[in-house]
Amino acid sequence: MAMKRSGGGSSRGRQAAKFLGVSVLSGVVLAGLALPGVGAFGLAAKGTVEEFDDLPANMKTPPLSQRTVILDNQGGQIATVYSRDRTVVPLSQISPFMQKALVSIEDARFYEHGAVDLKGVLRALNRNAQSGGVSEGASTLTQQYVKNVFIEEAGDDPEKVAVATQQTMGRKIKELKYAIKVEKELGKDRILANYLNITFFGEQAYGVEAASQRYFSKHAKDLGLGEAALLAGIVQSPTRFDPVNFPKEATKRRNIVLQRMAELKNITPAEAKAEQAKPIKLNVSRPRSGCITAVDGAGFFCDYVRQVFLTDPAFGKTKEARAKRWNEGGMTIRTTLDPQTQKSVQKSISDHVYQSDKVATAISMVEPGTGKVLGMGQSKPYGFGQNQTQINLSANFAQGSSKGFQPGSTFKPIIAAAALEEGKSADQSYSSPYGMPYPDEVETCGKPWKNYGESLTNENTSESGPYRMAEATAKSVNTYFVQLIGDIGLCPVAKMADKLGLKRADGKDVEQVPSIALGTQNMSPLSMAAAYAAFANHGVYCTPVVVTSATGPNGKHIGVPKSQCSRAMSEDTANTINTLLRGVVEDGTGKQAGLDGRDSAGKTGTTDSRYAAWFVGYTPTLAGAVWVGGATENVSMQDITIGGVYHDKVYGGDTPGPIWRDAMNGALDGKPAYGFDTVPGIDTGNPSPGNQSPGGPAKGHHRPKH
Repeated sequence: MAMKRSGGGSSRGRQAAKFLGVSVLSGVVLAGLALPGVGAFGLAAKGTVEEFDDLPANMKTPPLSQRTVILDNQGGQIATVYSRDRTVVPLSQISPFMQKALVSIEDARFYEHGAVDLKGVLRALNRNAQSGGVSEGASTLTQQYVKNVFIEEAGDDPEKVAVATQQTMGRKIKELKYAIKVEKELGKDRILANYLNITFFGEQAYGVEAASQRYFSKHAKDLGLGEAALLAGIVQSPTRFDPVNFPKEATKRRNIVLQRMAELKNITPAEAKAEQAKPIKLNVSRPRSGCITAVDGAGFFCDYVRQVFLTDPAFGKTKEARAKRWNEGGMTIRTTLDPQTQKSVQKSISDHVYQSDKVATAISMVEPGTGKVLGMGQSKPYGFGQNQTQINLSANFAQGSSKGFQPGSTFKPIIAAAALEEGKSADQSYSSPYGMPYPDEVETCGKPWKNYGESLTNENTSESGPYRMAEATAKSVNTYFVQLIGDIGLCPVAKMADKLGLKRADGKDVEQVPSIALGTQNMSPLSMAAAYAAFANHGVYCTPVVVTSATGPNGKHIGVPKSQCSRAMSEDTANTINTLLRGVVEDGTGKQAGLDGRDSAGKTGTTDSRYAAWFVGYTPTLAGAVWVGGATENVSMQDITIGGVYHDKVYGGDTPGPIWRDAMNGALDGKPAYGFDTVPGIDTGNPSPGNQSPGGPAKGHHRPKH
């Protein structure tokens, strides 16, 4: 049995044998480095030689993950997001103290040796043999840099990280061979700069600039001697030497760095002693990243930008390519978010619905003619705490929503538009009784729909026809629109919905059933707002967009998705819908949503059991959808208090309507008041404010066509 020293160390004979073995191994490794084609351990294969000769480009300029800045349409910052909190800076923007401190403690002979420090290897072998373990490493800064590149490429994938850090001879020799090529290709200063930008300094800070900001709230170029020594000391063990949580250990390590700098004559012994006597003085800036930090309640808009980036082919041909680009970051993304609109959206939400309420509200605002999303907010904030959520209540399932919500009667204008396109007149009259069975059979784009005993009623028993389209729209008469569908069939309705970008929130096409007139198929507020924007835009639908420009870490422009605009209906149809829906806010169910001093139009919606209530409306320059209901489960909005106001029953006009009104008023404050193009001969109640001419279209100041 081998003899052991007290304390568990090996015997002298075993130490000598271990030292000899490691020395021989070192010689073989060094021989392999010098003669790549004659290496040991099976590394002389053709593939290894080619791998050695062909240095990957990312060793020269690794794709370092950096923070991405998301801006509003005025250039104001919404949020910064990152998978790695890092800001890459050139060596000229890093304090000379920092450069000297890092080299002193990690690789004192950095500027004297090549990629491999033979003296360092032999010294480490000797000390490790004497200690009977691994008490000292021999990796140069270049080797450490190469290893960090492998780790960075692995990202957050635990399996890839394990491969990048595995302690095998093959990986070590691969690392050494790359180090030789890196030295040749980059040179010392470039390697040092790359190392300082890639390495981890703890507290979520990657790279020296982020570390300087995290611990001292200053730029890396402004680091003093003691501060630089502290950061340089952290590199060896970011957890153990974390100055925030372990200041004593961090102080000891800083002092070791200062002592080493003095020994190497990078500073004087007096300077080292003076700094060692000082306590650590931090000025910590906590990490503030992600959509949770977005201003003015724009967290869900911020997250929607991320979802668009990860799903739109404009940002990369494959899902993996888009994710890689997003995680690498370093981008500046300018968005469509309008700060005035967003502030107004958030204020209206706060005024009308409390975060702690049983129900929630969500608002989306879209600019007609461009598809630009100008505002997006909800009463349950973006987050992980109580009464917070990460579900975007404005978006479709693919962009973060759980399931969407039944739009109720806000779907009726789509049916009206389809009927008008089929040649029906706004004067079309139906008997519209209070209650009736669905038609026996209704044409679809395929097999006809047949009724097997289903029936429906209107909201109130007083709603009994006959009605024409204007009054039926203003009063939201269910039986009128079911009779209209029975007349024109479901296929024109489905096609109109498709032209207006309306799919179910789960991404599927709308189901062709007559109950679509009651708005029974789940939609998202953003989709509804964009669809109604087409009415304001003379019948032309534009797909929603949230990004106007993007630049990468190198300042080069990145292609962004553009809004796709196409005609969904004739101008005459759009003008007729404008006229019908203006009547809703003037003398119909949406009176409480009417705006003072400017044309507006819209439609209320309330679903069965009052699980959802809506108001979707627009002016010539802005369209918006407001939904109120249960955020994650159905809540019957009867005998309920919302925003401190008691409701016997919630209607689309009395809760979503005022939310829409206040949000629109603030968003449009100080902006021109344009008039709608309308059609004569449709009795909707009072004329619009100053723009309606008897017997003709609205006159006055009209928004230019896009």
